[in-house]
Amino acid sequence: MDDVLIAQLPPFILRSALRALVSQGKASQAVFVDHVQRRLRASPPAFTPPTELFDSDTPKAPQFLASVRCMFSSKIVVESLPYFCHFFTCITQTRLHWESGSELETVLTRASGDVVQAMQALKEIRPPRTEDLRTMLTDLQQALSTCDIYSLDTGLSRPFTRAQIQVDDAYYWLFPTSVALRQRDFQARSRALEIFDVHTFARRAEAIPHVRLGNLEVPRLFNGLWQLSSPAWGSATSNQQNTALSRLLNAGLVAADMADHYGDAELVYGLFRADLPPAIADRVIAATKWCVFRQPEVEISRKFVMEAVQERSRRLGGRIELLQFHWYDYSNKDYLFILSELVKISKAHPELVLNIGLCNFDAMHTEEACLHILSEIGEVGLVSNQVQYSVIDARPSIHLVDVCNKYQLKLLTYGSLCGGFISEKWLGAAAPDIYNETLQITPSQRKYFDMITTWASWNDFQNLLKELKSIGDKHGVDLTNVATRWVLDQPAVAAVIVGTRLGVSEHAISNLKVFSLELDDSDTSKLDELVLERAPKVYEMLGDCGNEYRVYR
Repeated sequence: MDDVLIAQLPPFILRSALRALVSQGKASQAVFVDHVQRRLRASPPAFTPPTELFDSDTPKAPQFLASVRCMFSSKIVVESLPYFCHFFTCITQTRLHWESGSELETVLTRASGDVVQAMQALKEIRPPRTEDLRTMLTDLQQALSTCDIYSLDTGLSRPFTRAQIQVDDAYYWLFPTSVALRQRDFQARSRALEIFDVHTFARRAEAIPHVRLGNLEVPRLFNGLWQLSSPAWGSATSNQQNTALSRLLNAGLVAADMADHYGDAELVYGLFRADLPPAIADRVIAATKWCVFRQPEVEISRKFVMEAVQERSRRLGGRIELLQFHWYDYSNKDYLFILSELVKISKAHPELVLNIGLCNFDAMHTEEACLHILSEIGEVGLVSNQVQYSVIDARPSIHLVDVCNKYQLKLLTYGSLCGGFISEKWLGAAAPDIYNETLQITPSQRKYFDMITTWASWNDFQNLLKELKSIGDKHGVDLTNVATRWVLDQPAVAAVIVGTRLGVSEHAISNLKVFSLELDDSDTSKLDELVLERAPKVYEMLGDCGNEYRVYR
């Protein structure tokens, strides 16, 4: 009967079932990806002719790109490169024309975003560094460069810059002796930056409350750039992204959190920072991560650690104000050596990195790391731990806060708005079908919906939203501000990281309202009763902070 069921199910239910199966763990995910790889290799997509790709009546570009997306998303990355090259070559061959804001420009922008994701996937699979691969990347570089020149010559918008920068970065990563000059050339690319008045900027930046983090004074709100890790949050051009970053900076939000696996986030932010006036660039804070998700393929050594720091510094175009370290498996104690070396590098090479923090470490292993570094160099050396913390997930309050206070670490928190579920949009709404494609639920929201249902029922969540709304109305702020304020008021919390869809949507002004809000004793008591009483249940079901990222292996 299974075969009959599969044959009759509507496509959206089939996709829903697949997502549910894949979410069960690495084993089921591996079966799915392996099957897709075998089918795609047995019957690869066709190279659609240029006239059909961009036919004015029935263009096949979206279907073609969907096929290429399937290839690199299933880790058939190297084989996808000629398809990208074909697509971008066809643009100039057909003398394609697009209007700013048109559907066609959106297709081209998304294609550029696809290249960004493909290059990230290429780094993750670590392919053999063959001459064939070098040739394919060179051909793609040339195709993108030709498109960019064509755009300039014909007065069209330039949706290809992100792809160019990411391809050059991947080329450099694979063949580091080949493209130093090309990397420098990108400093001359046009980017959309607002005009900054230094005095106005300084006034707005100083108006935001700050806290001490290592040798930095950091604002209590960080811009989170994890949305660049997937096109599920939308795609934007390089100019649109830089315009959005300019607005955030002009609002006084000078700190950004990113990671080595958030698509091209480090490159985007690094090039943006490089174009700022020195007086402003010196105030900008770049926090990134070194995330190790599997056993490294090389010997763990001082050289290995230094090269990792240098790689992230290169992508950011200079100093890393805060480098946060994530480790895949606590039973492998190599992470203790790595953390000691990172702290030593921050002391010896402040031009590369100023401060070292942790990412998704639980209380036990945060303390283990602190004690090890203390025994090695005579001081703790770590300044922070980035963890999930919200009115839904208050696990840090159980053990981690005490450890952080003991060793003088601060918490940077993410997920504090549960991927957007903690907002008026969901107040009074029915529980969503998280696999319903018409709702456009993001990957983060699927994760946070599971967190909500672990915490309590959807009805309980609605009661929490109502309480947040009531407190917000009393103080003249949004319910999201109340949820953020509660987290900021918790012991050891330095800052909340709020995600921004660069060039797609932004909420900077509304987020800043949190600093006009002071919860009174009644507000805090009501929220504590709703939040803290359920924290032990979440802790019992999921384990301590970050455990969910290590169980799924």
